[in-house]
Amino acid sequence: MKKLFAEFFGTFWLVFGGCGSALFAAGYTTSDGVHLGIGFAGVALAFGLTVLTMAYAVGHISGGHFNPAVSIGLWAGGRFSAKDLLPYIISQCVGAIAAAGTLYVIWTGKTENLIDNTKAGAFASNGYDNFSPDGYSMLSCFAAEFALTMFFLIIILGATDKFANGKFAGIAIGFALTLIHLVSIPITNTSVNPARSLSQALFTQGEPLGQVWLFWVAPVLGAIVGGLIYKNLLQNQRKIGLEN
Repeated sequence: MKKLFAEFFGTFWLVFGGCGSALFAAGYTTSDGVHLGIGFAGVALAFGLTVLTMAYAVGHISGGHFNPAVSIGLWAGGRFSAKDLLPYIISQCVGAIAAAGTLYVIWTGKTENLIDNTKAGAFASNGYDNFSPDGYSMLSCFAAEFALTMFFLIIILGATDKFANGKFAGIAIGFALTLIHLVSIPITNTSVNPARSLSQALFTQGEPLGQVWLFWVAPVLGAIVGGLIYKNLLQNQRKIGLEN
């Protein structure tokens, strides 16, 4: 149970910190018109910091997945048991939804804060076509989510390999997620995490909820491929190199 609580709180922090920065701080302007918002770069850093901080806080308890795609990718890479997949995924989704609910309570506490689910990025939701922040097609968004999640898993598996310096794994993984967001916020508003996409879509409703399937399928497939690549191409070569 401690592992599941760790995944709950870790995923809660990821969604609350990352999506919260997008909602409240990205475009903040003072009453006298001074722009103090953190922009895309700030949101990207916020997502990276959530993973980095929770990796060191609870990573030693649960492994610090905080993402159904990561759990599935680690299973594909031979680092995670199949019997633990469903409990982890449920804990992650519940944590993400709890965070989105908390954000909703805060967001709607200001009268002018409405969720317009006819616009891209409403309530930090993900989307494609007209719901992509910059109008990218479904194929483009699928490709971005697939490729970025694939590399995310390669980085996670490499940084946590028994031959790597594990003390710095959280930093590498956190910065990887930051880079992922720097690339893909204009494309999909960045998912690479099905739980994060589901949680925001549930409160946004409308077309963003209808499009959430892509943000499960593309990251999960990308994670599986990333796990298999590391397991069969990179990990074996590293072991052979050491033996020689």
